[in-house]
Amino acid sequence: MAALRAAMPVLLLLLGLCLEPAATAAPLVIWHGMGDSCCNPMSMGYVQKMVEKKIPGIYVLSLKIGSNLIQDMENSFFMNVNDQVREVCSQLAADPHLKGGYNAMGFSQGGQFLRAVAQRCPSPPMLNLISIGGQHQGVYGFPRCPGESSHICDWIRKTLDLGAYTQAVQEHLVQAEYWHDPLKEEDYRKNSIFLADINQERGINETYKKNLMALKKFVMVKFLNDTMVDPPASEWFGFYRSGQAKETVPLQETSLYKEHHKTQSNATLIPP
Repeated sequence: MAALRAAMPVLLLLLGLCLEPAATAAPLVIWHGMGDSCCNPMSMGYVQKMVEKKIPGIYVLSLKIGSNLIQDMENSFFMNVNDQVREVCSQLAADPHLKGGYNAMGFSQGGQFLRAVAQRCPSPPMLNLISIGGQHQGVYGFPRCPGESSHICDWIRKTLDLGAYTQAVQEHLVQAEYWHDPLKEEDYRKNSIFLADINQERGINETYKKNLMALKKFVMVKFLNDTMVDPPASEWFGFYRSGQAKETVPLQETSLYKEHHKTQSNATLIPP
């Protein structure tokens, strides 16, 4: 909660929302992180109320995947990410408030999921994307889990150790879909059904590139003392140097950046 209170004014300013009259402020779409839900009063519910207080009249959509809050939380662990993205794209296309475009704010894994929305679903148009702790190069560990989800994360760790890139695990475990093993890069590129696709690890997708370049701003916020995921460098599109899991390299030194650097030209990296 303290981190949210400290970060929100900066995030609102980055989106440009505070500089716009309420009548013209673009709608805001929010996607929560692992183990959370759309409307938790201690997290996304707080964020929504704060935005609405700062900008009276703004339309805020906090995404819910499922028919209730329990399903929404469970789906953050067990629903195929590609299916979730398709569901969200359908929700956005059907919402008349968003037809003129919207800003997006993703928390933790919601950051990379909204990037997938930007790349795959250009209508209605996403104007700006803020990723708060999103793991855009994936993760290679979950040191700590949020709230009361620790037992689920213990199971997730064991499952990932047994076979993160098997078809069954990829299709039914969300965190496996952005699991990036630097010791098994070929397995990752070949078998990752989500992250390797949106990061164009198997070849350049010109449509993805064009759609991401259409963003006015892509802002990535990194938590400097993150204890939730490994490595935190992924929040700025950095990752482990291939072949080992100790040394990390920044975005600009990754092969992904060198091969597709123009795709990142509208990106802004900021610490909290």
